[in-house]
Amino acid sequence: MLPIQKLESFVQRHAEIDQLLCSPELLTDHARLQELNRERARLSPIIAAFQEWRSLQKQIAEDREALTDPELGPLAKEELPSLEARLDEIERNVRILLLPVDPNDEKNTLLEIRAGTGGEEAALFAADLFRMYVRYAETRGWKVEAMSSSEASAGGYKEIIALISGERVYSSLKFEGGVHRVQRVPETEAQGRIHTSTATVAVLPEAADVDVALDEKDLRFDIAASGGPGGQGVNTTNSSVQVTHLPTGMVVRCQDERSQIKNKARALKVLRSRLLALEQQRQADAIRDERRGMVGGAERSEKIRTYNFPQNRLTDHRINLTLYKLDRVIEGDLGELVGAVVAWHQAARLEASQSMD
Repeated sequence: MLPIQKLESFVQRHAEIDQLLCSPELLTDHARLQELNRERARLSPIIAAFQEWRSLQKQIAEDREALTDPELGPLAKEELPSLEARLDEIERNVRILLLPVDPNDEKNTLLEIRAGTGGEEAALFAADLFRMYVRYAETRGWKVEAMSSSEASAGGYKEIIALISGERVYSSLKFEGGVHRVQRVPETEAQGRIHTSTATVAVLPEAADVDVALDEKDLRFDIAASGGPGGQGVNTTNSSVQVTHLPTGMVVRCQDERSQIKNKARALKVLRSRLLALEQQRQADAIRDERRGMVGGAERSEKIRTYNFPQNRLTDHRINLTLYKLDRVIEGDLGELVGAVVAWHQAARLEASQSMD
């Protein structure tokens, strides 16, 4: 049974927000206006699902009463199974919507892609993955800003870090982190043999200054001439900034901008996000250890996805999903895949929460 009292309080709060949004005082309080709009956006799908659930309950009750009616009975009997199935579906959706919200879901995201095993082919695959996410971001109206990159000699990237900004970026991309494997015939392969290479993807919520406080005494800055292909202006300025976080030994280097100040700001942004992710992982590990006995099965497999180009096949190993449209996915058509992974994680969370009730 749904928590009716809690849901009714949400309905009341939704109505209060609608009244507040009509207040003239809010026209000058932009921060409060954004806060209320975000809260309303979170509540709206819950309210809509709850209202449909109530409507279905009423309709089902009326149909059950009509079963004994000589004229309406046959129609009610025919209609009831589909209504009851829909009621179960809506009830499940409401329970998913009521799961605790990840506080990072609304944040922008740092996307880090690094070439893994496979040499030059791995670097090319890293570039393919970056282009895939950039094109997906374009379809969502997100902004992508390259923060730092290291190009491989034969093309592609040894490493590339980008900031993706927009509506609910982290909530969509947070399950993309892990090892991505590619199987294809490299252009340099004369005999047509399939090679296997990998690239790693890390997805970090952007950390604000208030999320991670950095003490100057814990930081060491090193300035050097930026490296890059010959003939580029990047070779002519001492703008490359490397920051080392002494307590953890974490190192971040940014060199894409010719401005030393901009590179320093970017390096600190990346460092904050990595430190935030590190702390959140520690907390998640502690919770996982406490709940391992009752939850189980939540460990992430290292290899999350395989991209098989000869078969035009993509397989997500975590959810046992295979799609034969790799050509479209690699061009940014990620909607179905991302949606399926998010739905799988929501279902796992719902099952875990019900087992603890």
